[in-house]
Amino acid sequence: MCGIIGISSNKSVSATIINSLKKLEYRGYDSAGLATVHNGMINEIKSEGRVDSLEKNFDLKNLEGNIGIGHVRWATHGVPNSINAHPHSSHNVSVVHNGIIENSTSLKKFLVNKGHTFKSQTDTEVIVHLITENLKITDLEEAITNTLKQLQGSFALGIIFKDIPNLIVGARRGSPLAVGYGPNENYLGSDSYALKSMTNKVTYLDDGEFCIIKKDQVLFFNEQGIKVNKKIFELSSEESSYDKGHYKHFMAKEIEEQPNTIKSGIKEYVDNFNKDINIFNFPWKIEEIKSIILIGCGTAYHSCLMAKYWFEELTNIDVGIDIASEFRYRKNRFKKDTLYIFVSQSGETADTYAALDICNKNNMKTCSVVNVIESSIARDSNFVLPIHCGPEIGVASTKAFLGQILVLYIFILKLSSLRNEINKNQYHKKINDLKTLPELIEKTLLHDNEIQAISSTFNEAKGSMFLGRGFSYPIALEGALKLKELSYVHAEGYPAGEMKHGPLALIEKGMPVVVLAPKDNYYKKTISNMQEVIARGAKVLLITNKSEDEVISENIWETIEVENTNHDLLPFLLTIPLQKLAYYSALKKGYDIDKPRNLAKSVTVE
Repeated sequence: MCGIIGISSNKSVSATIINSLKKLEYRGYDSAGLATVHNGMINEIKSEGRVDSLEKNFDLKNLEGNIGIGHVRWATHGVPNSINAHPHSSHNVSVVHNGIIENSTSLKKFLVNKGHTFKSQTDTEVIVHLITENLKITDLEEAITNTLKQLQGSFALGIIFKDIPNLIVGARRGSPLAVGYGPNENYLGSDSYALKSMTNKVTYLDDGEFCIIKKDQVLFFNEQGIKVNKKIFELSSEESSYDKGHYKHFMAKEIEEQPNTIKSGIKEYVDNFNKDINIFNFPWKIEEIKSIILIGCGTAYHSCLMAKYWFEELTNIDVGIDIASEFRYRKNRFKKDTLYIFVSQSGETADTYAALDICNKNNMKTCSVVNVIESSIARDSNFVLPIHCGPEIGVASTKAFLGQILVLYIFILKLSSLRNEINKNQYHKKINDLKTLPELIEKTLLHDNEIQAISSTFNEAKGSMFLGRGFSYPIALEGALKLKELSYVHAEGYPAGEMKHGPLALIEKGMPVVVLAPKDNYYKKTISNMQEVIARGAKVLLITNKSEDEVISENIWETIEVENTNHDLLPFLLTIPLQKLAYYSALKKGYDIDKPRNLAKSVTVE
């Protein structure tokens, strides 16, 4: 899940490449580099760490050239250092790569026998030497076609050549790649986000395709090397702020933005005048759908699990959920009356895209819930439900999670109404409740000081647990994930009723345990489970909702009460304190909150 940029221009490109790489750091920040062609030479500069480190390199000032490629890396093969950083170059070819070459070991043996010398531990370097070898015996287009046929695995590539100094080659299989168009220059990028500051006109490469980019021309080829025509898309002109404003971190800003992003999502889908939900152009008749499978990874998988509970509560549709990386390798029994829903913030998650691709190849009904409408998953789905959250920069997802569960809930409500499984009064009541949600989230955000004070205990413990039942269980999983991602402390989410079947053995004196126990149908049972962990010495943080009912327990360490609303919507409010808990725990440790170690925003490798 690395980031790629390439520019062919009539002016020096290194400064523009650096600015683009800064935008691409959500894809990786283990190392960075760029290379240009100038005066018959390939010149490259690379550094371990962030783009800021690369920018401080004194040699960057002298890096001239009107053709260039750049890269930010999330390490797969080889430790993060300047040697393993991209670009990788031979005497006449330089390559940047996102993906994994699965047959790199056998290719390396073949190339070493041909006299090639390798400098790095990466799989990418075999591509450099393979192109170099193929160029000895044929022209550029055939050399690229032959190279791509020899590679197994996934890749998005940007390639420049010492002896052909006026062009960049881009190629993709599995990993996304886009071409952008500008006056007297053209661009190559991992996605439209990387290109949006330079152009609003893009073309997306399909699997197996490659392109040749010059400053005034772009040619596209299929995997057989035959020229193809491609459509040019015009990106949304909507202005979005990528600035932190007065916040210390993007994550803090994105947590606080949630009342507005939820308001935007509701405004997009709810028709106030008709008291109805607007979901237009649904491509199937409702009676054609007998079951639904929801597919995602990480936080998106938790959104799917949340939706499963709502589906079961509000409809009679058979519903299942799956982790994308498991779905893609199982022997699935596809049925024509099943709708497959794919959830992804970026719309580029490799495992989720692969699962979608399998469904498409089997002619299944596919729908995507994404934040980026120009993304691969959105483009290749039959139907798209955008979450309308705006760009999310922090690697640990916050506002996108609420956006995903909001759109899924709205979609479920609409299906319930169309299938006559909810009466009109209940339907209108739930829509009215939905419209109060932004204000309730705003009030819940005010629990700042309490959560800051509590967060130290989680930092000092060797582990923690998050417990919930019913609607609260997916939120417990998400809360534990956030603490792991940001504070690097062990945290596990469990169904509260599962404690006595094993996890209770982990409870010891002083261990912090978050218990999500809103006053819903599961409340009394969850409180009983809470008493079990208190009896073993745990320090319980109870998160519940305001109510006249009193908590049926003593010896609770701390209690946070969120606002009250109907049971369907309480998960939105329970999520907020858990986001803030993870944030303040990481803040007190002094960690890089927006870019946690070993992670990246857009997971475009298996």
